[in-house]
Amino acid sequence: MSRGVLVRLVLVLGLLAGCAAIALNVSPRLGLDLRGGTQIAIQVLPDENGDEPSTEDVDQVVEVLRGRVDSLGVSEPTLLRQGSDQILVELPDVQDPEEAQAVLGQQAQLSIHEVVGAAQGPNAEPTEEGNEVLPSDSGDVLEIGPTVIRGTEIDGSEAVNDPTQGGGWVVSVDFTGEGGATWQDITAAAACEDGVQRPQTDPKRRVAIVLDDRIISSPPMASQVTCAGIGGNATQITGDFTFEEADNLAVLIEGGSLPFPVEVASTQVTGPTLGADAIQQSALAAIIGLALTALFIGAVYRLVGFLATLALTSYALISYAILVALGSTLTLPGLAGFVLAIGMAIDANVLVFERAREEYRDNPAAGMRRALSIGFNKAWSAIIDSNLTTLIAAGLLFFLAAGPVRGFGVTLSIGVVASMVSALIIARVLTEVGVSLPFVRKRPKITGLSDVGRVRTWLMDKNFQIMDRTRIWLSVAAALVVVALAGIGTQGLNLGVEFTGGRTIEYDTTQSIDADEARDAVADAGFPEATVQQVQQGNISVRAGQLSQSDVDAINDALGDVAGGSQILNDSEIGASLGNQLRNQALIAFGLAFLGQLIYLAIRFKWTFGLAAIIAMMHDIILVVGLFAWLGKPIDGVFLAAAMTIVGVSINDTVVVFDRIRERWRLSRPDATFKEEANIACLETTPRTINTGIGIMFILAALTILGGSSLGDFSLALLVGLVVGTFSSVFVATPLTIFFNKRAPMTRTAKIRRKERDPQDTGAVV
Repeated sequence: MSRGVLVRLVLVLGLLAGCAAIALNVSPRLGLDLRGGTQIAIQVLPDENGDEPSTEDVDQVVEVLRGRVDSLGVSEPTLLRQGSDQILVELPDVQDPEEAQAVLGQQAQLSIHEVVGAAQGPNAEPTEEGNEVLPSDSGDVLEIGPTVIRGTEIDGSEAVNDPTQGGGWVVSVDFTGEGGATWQDITAAAACEDGVQRPQTDPKRRVAIVLDDRIISSPPMASQVTCAGIGGNATQITGDFTFEEADNLAVLIEGGSLPFPVEVASTQVTGPTLGADAIQQSALAAIIGLALTALFIGAVYRLVGFLATLALTSYALISYAILVALGSTLTLPGLAGFVLAIGMAIDANVLVFERAREEYRDNPAAGMRRALSIGFNKAWSAIIDSNLTTLIAAGLLFFLAAGPVRGFGVTLSIGVVASMVSALIIARVLTEVGVSLPFVRKRPKITGLSDVGRVRTWLMDKNFQIMDRTRIWLSVAAALVVVALAGIGTQGLNLGVEFTGGRTIEYDTTQSIDADEARDAVADAGFPEATVQQVQQGNISVRAGQLSQSDVDAINDALGDVAGGSQILNDSEIGASLGNQLRNQALIAFGLAFLGQLIYLAIRFKWTFGLAAIIAMMHDIILVVGLFAWLGKPIDGVFLAAAMTIVGVSINDTVVVFDRIRERWRLSRPDATFKEEANIACLETTPRTINTGIGIMFILAALTILGGSSLGDFSLALLVGLVVGTFSSVFVATPLTIFFNKRAPMTRTAKIRRKERDPQDTGAVV
């Protein structure tokens, strides 16, 4: 064993030991579906004028509270309007429910007022109607005028360390355009009277910032503030804050001033939305799927396939350790995606092994270890490009989206990083050690790399001219898109309760039954997609889409048959948990993610490649959505996670094909055409596509068959997306690239700033 391999082996063992320590000592946060959590009902009260909140007002309060939940560090929460004036907040695995109540129940009625003058005491009467007398943060008592700026005119806030305040913490506040203009006017009036600067000691030179009827800051205008006031749509709140105080205040201001006061109406602990049977079935499906994937990869690639499977276990350990260390919430769709990502992680190893097979075929005398090393080096660009394009999308989803879309961005980023570590470091160490053993060196067939495989040999012997029929493939793809759009247009989308809202009914059963029994009864009544969970005192909560009164009664009768009787305790209309703001943020994030991938591919390849890849991705998503429309399957939060996974699968497969096209084109004969080289590249990458696809399909098939209704639609979407994504890489993205290349040809010259080296020099650093 070389010194370089030994060093890498020691580093790998150290990394795995650290991840194992985290995994064993940090408890995971489980989501509402796996463990349940805390359910807080927030009552929205009439405002100071006695006006009742409208539905739009309550929806605005929901978005404010969503920002407060984010400040608690709770991921994957559920917030939805219940009835006309209540908000239901479900927080998974909350460690401190009292803290959650305190933060969610705070009014945060932020307002800014002009200071009329000093008052004689806290009980002094205001000099004019509409004024208030309040103690200030400086210890004196001020009379302030009516509100001139409300919290809704504030655009953002954060705690900052200001060197001009002696390194102390202040709260920076940004105003909207209208709020900024008003701020400049009132600061100008405070600084001057009739064009003359007020004395620094004049109380009227101060401006009062009030939070929940308490003056939190009333600083005088600095001496450098002129009669023009403070412009720039920003200011700072000072008050000798600690970091925690400044940060808490900034969180409340950033969340926005509630348009109506609120109070906590009730708090209760809820059980998981999925039963123990569903969770056990999903776990069994994951184990069986991974075992079948490991057996398949081992059968195809023998020793190196077995070692790559061992590297997959390290991938699982690294991903899990990062997830729990970051405090991410694990949900069943998230865990299913996590299991799927484990299957996808083998793709990088398959790329390497196919490259190593080519190298050993061309130069068997150089040895298996050298072929494997060259395979890693040649597969490097495809692995990096495919993973970086996915990371770009994940990063934009995290920074620009919110709710479950943002959570998916976190999980996706962790999966990409862990898969690269697993494939490029751990798998490399294990396989290099394995093929270096004397027993293995004498028997190269054991490695699984001694020949290119029957599929590859057959394809190259037949030399199918796939790209001679590009118009046919694009016409078929266009026809499929038309059929999908027809399904969306004629059948409509069966949007789930997260998007449309519905009803939540709480039933009081005569005999206590567990959630699994209740779930079976509700499914038998004709509502298998309803969310059923047990709440405090043994009651059963059922949440579903638009239910008629007869539907509610049918569920009541079904529960009564199981529990010896049942009655309706509460019946409330609920709003969408994935409302317009989250939807718009998600759409913007998706659009920018596509644009980011297009720019990256344009830089790494050419703009024609990037445009073709984006069109192929859109083709894949439209087909899957269209299929769900024709089948009447629900489009819900679980489907959203599946759709984002499909995007990752599609771009990953397309980039692998593009990487081989670029390589062949730059090494091709002067008389070769771009279409010929693209055709050969598709044939050469087909074994990799087949082997990776079959490995993933084992997992998806197990989840579909054994995962139950909770994961059936999720697995179906991914299974269709995998097939469609594989089809589009060869029959949509590549033909489009050929079409675009006729109008903007790609140069054969590679932009490589280094000296030419011997073809046998791999460039590897050992």
